[in-house]
Amino acid sequence: FITVETQEEIPDEYTSLHLHELKLDIPDALNLPVFSLQELALGLDKLKGLSEIAKKTARLIKQYKVVFVALTRSQAERIKDILKEEDIIAPVIDTEKLPSYDGQVAITIGMLSTGIRLESLLFVTSADLFGKGPEYKTPQDKGLRKLLERLDEIQQGDYVVHKRHGIGIFRGLKRFGKGESASEVVEIEYAGGTRIYLPVQNISLIHKYRAEEGAIPSLDRPGSKSWQRKKTRIQKRIHEMAKKLVRLYAHRELVKGFAFSPETELHREFESFFPFQLTPDQARTWEEVKRDMESQRPMDRLVCGDVGFGKTEIAMRAAFKAVYDGKQVAVLVPTTLLCEQHYRTFTARFSAFPVRVDYISRFKSTSEINSTLRALKEGDIDIIIGTHALLGKKVEFFDLGLLIIDEEHRFGVTHKERIKELKKRIDCLSLSATPIPRTLEMSLSGIREMSLIETPPEERIAVKGIVSVFKEEIIKEAIQRELNRGGQVFFVHNRVKELPYYERLLKRLVPRARIAVAHGQMPKGKLEEVMHIFLNREVDILLCTSIIGSGLDMPTVNTIIINRADMMGLADLYQLKGRVGRGAEAAHAYFLIPPVNTLNDEARRRIKAIDELNYLGAGLRVAIKDLEIRGAGNLLGKEQSGHIHDIGLDLYMEMLSKEVALLKGQPLEEELEPVIEVNVPAFIPEDYIEDTGVRLSIYRRLSLARSDEDLKNIENELLDRFGDIPDELKNLLLVMSVKASARLIKAERIVQSDKSFRFYLTTETPLTPEIILTLSDKFKGSHIQMQPDGFTITLSRFNE
Repeated sequence: FITVETQEEIPDEYTSLHLHELKLDIPDALNLPVFSLQELALGLDKLKGLSEIAKKTARLIKQYKVVFVALTRSQAERIKDILKEEDIIAPVIDTEKLPSYDGQVAITIGMLSTGIRLESLLFVTSADLFGKGPEYKTPQDKGLRKLLERLDEIQQGDYVVHKRHGIGIFRGLKRFGKGESASEVVEIEYAGGTRIYLPVQNISLIHKYRAEEGAIPSLDRPGSKSWQRKKTRIQKRIHEMAKKLVRLYAHRELVKGFAFSPETELHREFESFFPFQLTPDQARTWEEVKRDMESQRPMDRLVCGDVGFGKTEIAMRAAFKAVYDGKQVAVLVPTTLLCEQHYRTFTARFSAFPVRVDYISRFKSTSEINSTLRALKEGDIDIIIGTHALLGKKVEFFDLGLLIIDEEHRFGVTHKERIKELKKRIDCLSLSATPIPRTLEMSLSGIREMSLIETPPEERIAVKGIVSVFKEEIIKEAIQRELNRGGQVFFVHNRVKELPYYERLLKRLVPRARIAVAHGQMPKGKLEEVMHIFLNREVDILLCTSIIGSGLDMPTVNTIIINRADMMGLADLYQLKGRVGRGAEAAHAYFLIPPVNTLNDEARRRIKAIDELNYLGAGLRVAIKDLEIRGAGNLLGKEQSGHIHDIGLDLYMEMLSKEVALLKGQPLEEELEPVIEVNVPAFIPEDYIEDTGVRLSIYRRLSLARSDEDLKNIENELLDRFGDIPDELKNLLLVMSVKASARLIKAERIVQSDKSFRFYLTTETPLTPEIILTLSDKFKGSHIQMQPDGFTITLSRFNE
C-alpha cells in the first residue's frame, strides 16, 4: 500500500502504476475505490458519431467530475471542439494543475492506457472514445536495405555469379596464412577445375545465381572473353526490352494528375491520434507515399511488406490525405470477409473526423447497394471499400482521387483491365505481402515505384511452419494443444464439396470442440453469421476454404492447418500462414500433403520453399522464390528467361534497372569497385561468428557500405548480437572505411603497407583540392603524400 507522502515519488520509479483498493484500518492510508470504465458499463466505446460524445459527457458531468486524457495537444483541441457542440466548455489544463481546478469537466495531455473512476472523479482516455489503434514500438532495425543483397542463404555447392569472371561454384570460405598475414577469402570453382580466391573485402562482386528452379548453368572460364561477349549480347537485348518497358509507363509521366496539398495541423492530428509509433520502414514508406501524392504525376506505388507489418496504416494515412482535399477514395479488396474487416478498421480510425466510410459487398442487399452507389455518385461517401463489385460498370464516382488495391494478384485479368482504366489519371497505392512475379520485376527494374516494409513490430514472433504427410494424430494433437491454451484454430481445405467429410473427421478427432464451416458459396447472411460467432469466440474450430486468406486479423487464432497444401500457390500458402501469429503468442502453421513421391516437381518445390522461409519478413523471399519457380522471363515474353538463365536473375535485374534509368534520362555513373590489398589480419574470426552463411552476409554488407555511418551501424549491430569486437574485425572495419573513401574518389586500387595506404587513381579522377581536404578531414592527424598517379595516406594509428 502507499501513503500520501510516498505516492508522489512512485511515477519516477515505475513506468506504469496499477491501483487496487485495500480496505486497511490505518489512519495514514489512502483508500481509493478504483473502477474501470468497462466495470461501470458507461458504453463510451459503443457511441456512434461525434455528437454523441458531447451528449454523453453532458449526462456524465451531472454525476462525476470528468477529465479527458488526450495523447497530444492537437487531440486535446479536437475533443474540446467536439464538446462545444453541446455548449460544454472544457479547458485544456496541465496535469499538475488539475488538483486545484474546480470545474466539472477538463482536458489534459498525458499517457493513460484506459479510463478509470476514482470515487467521483472520472478519467476518460481517447482510446475509450475512439477505439485503440495498432500499437507499434520501434525495434532495432533488422531489415536489409536491398532485397537481393543477402548471401546468408548461400551454401557450399551453390552457383554464384562474379561480375568479372562469370558463373562458378561456391566452395566455401577459406583461411589463408597465419598471424599478421592471416586473411579469409571466398573460394569459387570455374570450368576445368580452375579456382579463384576472392578477398572478403571485395565480396560485393558476387551474387548468388538465381534462375528458374532446377536450371543448371554452364561454368565460365575466368579471364576468358566469352563471359564479356555473353554480357554484351544480353545487354543489347535488355536495352531493347527496357525501351518497351519505358514506353509502357511513359504516358504516366506525361499525364498530369492531382497534386495533393502538403501536410497541415489536421493531417498531423490524424497521424498522432492513436498511441503507436511507426517502425523505421513504415516511416520511410509514408514519406515516399506522401511525396508521390504531392507531385502532379499520378502515383503508382507498390507497398510490399509482410503480413501484420503495418501496410494498412500507410493506406489509411493516404486515404485521409485524399479526403482532406475533397477527393474520394476506393479501397479494393479480394474477399467479402476482408471487405468487412477493412470497413470496421477504417470506420474506427476515422471516427473522430467528419469522414463517411461505406462498403459494397455481397453481405449487402440489392437495395442497400443501390443506395450506396447513389451516395457515391453524388459525393456523399468519402471512402468506399469493396470487392471486385467496385469495378462494375454501374459504379460511378463523384470525384475519385485515390485507388488502394489490397493484394492485386488476387484479381483476374478482366478486373485488372478495369483497374488500368481507373488508374490512368488518379493516384494508385497497391499493398502486397507477396507480389506476383510480373509486379515484382517491374518494381525491381525501376519501372514501378516500390516501398519495402521489412521491420517487424517488436512483439511479433515468427510463425512456426510444419510440413507433414496427412496424419489424423497430428491434426488431433495440434488442435488439442491450441484449445488447451484457450485459442482457436483454422482448418483449411480448398474443396467446398469435401468440407462435410472433414467436418465429420474433426468431430470424431476432437468431439468436445465447437466447429463451424465457412466458404464463399454460402448465402451471404449465413457466412456473415458464422464469421461473427467465430470472432466472438463462440466457436473453437473454423473449417473453411482459403476465403480467410487475406488480411483477416484475429489475434486469438494461433494454429492453422492447411490440408492439400500441394495444390495451392506459394503466395496463397504464405498468406494463409499469415492469418495466425498476429498477437504476441507463439503460432503454428501445419501444411498437410500426400506422400512426397506422389507430388509433381513444382508442388515439391513450393512445399520446400515454404518450409525454408520460416522467419519474420519472409514474404519478399516468397515472391523471389515464386519468381524462380514460375520462371522469371514472363515480363514481356518467355524469351527473357534464356537471358536470365545465362547470367542469373540478380545480374539481369541490375543490368535492366541501369538501362531503364538511362532511358529515363536519370544520371547514372558506373560505380567503381576498388581492389584493396592488405597485409594485416582483417576478417571475422570463426570463434566470433561460427555460421558461414552469417559471416558471408556480414562481409557483403561491409563491402557494400558507402559511408562511415553505414559501417558504424553495422559495428553497433555486431556488438549487440555477438559481443566485443575482436582485433581482426576492427582491422576489417578500418579497411572497409578506407575502401568507402576510395569508392568516393574513384580510386581503382588500394595497397596497404605497414600503416600506409597507397591509393591508385583512375585517369578520370583528377586529384583536386576538394578531395585532399575531404581525406585530411576524415583521416585527421594522418600524413598524406602526393604522387603522380595517386597518393599515400599514413594513418596516425591503425587500430588500438
